[in-house]
Amino acid sequence: MNEEFAHDFDTIVNQAKAISRPVRVAIAGADVENILLGAFDAQESGFVTPILVGNRKKITDMLNTLGLQDRDYDLQPVSDDVNVVQYSIEMILAGKADVLMRGNTQTRDFLMPILNKGNHLLYKNLMTHVVMLKIPGCAKITAISDVTILVEPSLEQRKEVIRNMVRALRMLGVEHPNIALLSLVEKPSFHMRDTVEAQTLVMQQNEDPFADCNLVGPIPYDLIVSKEAARLKNYDCPYCGEFDGIIVPNLMAGNLMIKALQMHASANSCGIIMGAKIPIAITSRSDSKEQAYLSLAACAIMAQREQTEEEQ
Repeated sequence: MNEEFAHDFDTIVNQAKAISRPVRVAIAGADVENILLGAFDAQESGFVTPILVGNRKKITDMLNTLGLQDRDYDLQPVSDDVNVVQYSIEMILAGKADVLMRGNTQTRDFLMPILNKGNHLLYKNLMTHVVMLKIPGCAKITAISDVTILVEPSLEQRKEVIRNMVRALRMLGVEHPNIALLSLVEKPSFHMRDTVEAQTLVMQQNEDPFADCNLVGPIPYDLIVSKEAARLKNYDCPYCGEFDGIIVPNLMAGNLMIKALQMHASANSCGIIMGAKIPIAITSRSDSKEQAYLSLAACAIMAQREQTEEEQ
């Protein structure tokens, strides 16, 4: 399915529309314009039932402002001294919701209850953020990770980032993806730790694969996205211009790359968190409603896949 996935987000949306029943999405702090618009668009497409968690007045005022007050939704009002993320998680653990989505909360405040061991949401592997990005001029949707959680990932943590990305891509229809380890240069240098680690990861992958993918690195951005750049630099790699995913060396590099492409190149995207036992949608409060919609589409597919695997 790589070719279908390559062109745009239609395949993700079509897969979401084909699920057997809408997923119930608990939006933690639902008084956010773009999140509400995206969630109700997803409801209209048939794959989401919105559960709005947070301050009743703020949410209803926002719904009235947006003209959404007459739409079908479940409002879960909580007082300001209640943690809306924890409340939403408890709804999911109680079987009253399927997907968690970030609303009007700071990133740290959203992540801390998820990481709380008492909620039993984490697998043994690391939790990471995967962004699916449609870069103008690139034929494929490209996964990028980790751009939210890991500040300076270690070598072992980068293995988990790769595994989580491969798992996310597989859920969305990409088998055995081509993954690039982003760096400033294509040759290892002891002055740059990430280049040496990238070389080590590729060697380990070749000797004893730790993820079901083709892994290349270190490799700079121009070679990742352009066959012509590879030709001009005499860089021999069949995946240049056709990579499915990019592993960034640290959070700063990834976050800046994502935001620059979104703000200056109008790149569309969706964001999901991998490594948790529940599907988690996370977008910036400054993202568009389309990004919220697409993140929910990806999470709806994940929820359906996980339910199917449990039944089997």
